[in-house]
This record gives sequence, structure tokens and C-alpha cells, in this order.
Amino acid sequence: MPGVPELTPTEFCARWSAAERGKSVVLLDVREHAELEAAAVTEASHIPMREIPGRIAELDRTVPLVVMCHSGGRSRRVAEFLLGNGFSKVFNLRGGIDAWSTEIDPQVPRY
Repeated sequence: MPGVPELTPTEFCARWSAAERGKSVVLLDVREHAELEAAAVTEASHIPMREIPGRIAELDRTVPLVVMCHSGGRSRRVAEFLLGNGFSKVFNLRGGIDAWSTEIDPQVPRY
């Protein structure tokens, strides 16, 4: 399987406006609930990594999915899983929410 395409938070925001997020693209946060309480991107959908296999039917195969976690490792594994299960428009958010905080919104706490 070819590698998972990646986008930095800056590239993600340049590609999809805030108005498009949740409609034309889904930012999927796969961190745990406690991590979400520590820091979150408002427009992101949330399904913890361990719940993805059981909740895969909730994901729309017709729109791009940009998967994020804290730094990009877990989200890469989820993106690989989704690509292996018939999703074709999947990206990994390089650097995760930590990069989002430094590149896009410094109001998002770093942890």
C-alpha cells in the first residue's frame, strides 16, 4: 500500500476554509476523551482510535478525511487502517494538534 498522504495544519487550512470543514472535508480527531478535554479543535469530529473499527460505518466515504491525534503517529495508523478498508480520500495531519497549536491557533493548549 502506498504511504498515507500528509498535510500540515497550514496546508489543511489553505485547502479547506472553516465553512467547508464538516461538510466538504472531515477533520477526524482520534485522541482519547481526556486528551480532547485538554485541547481540541472546535470543528473536528471525534472518535477515539480504539473505537474506529466498531464505528467505521459512521464515517463518510465520499468526503476527504483528515485524521489527527496529538503528534501524528496514531492518526497515521488510523489513516492506514481506513485506506485498507476502502476509504480513498484519507490524509494524516502531520504534527497533530500540537502543530495545530503552533501553526494555526495558539489558543489551543499544548500538552
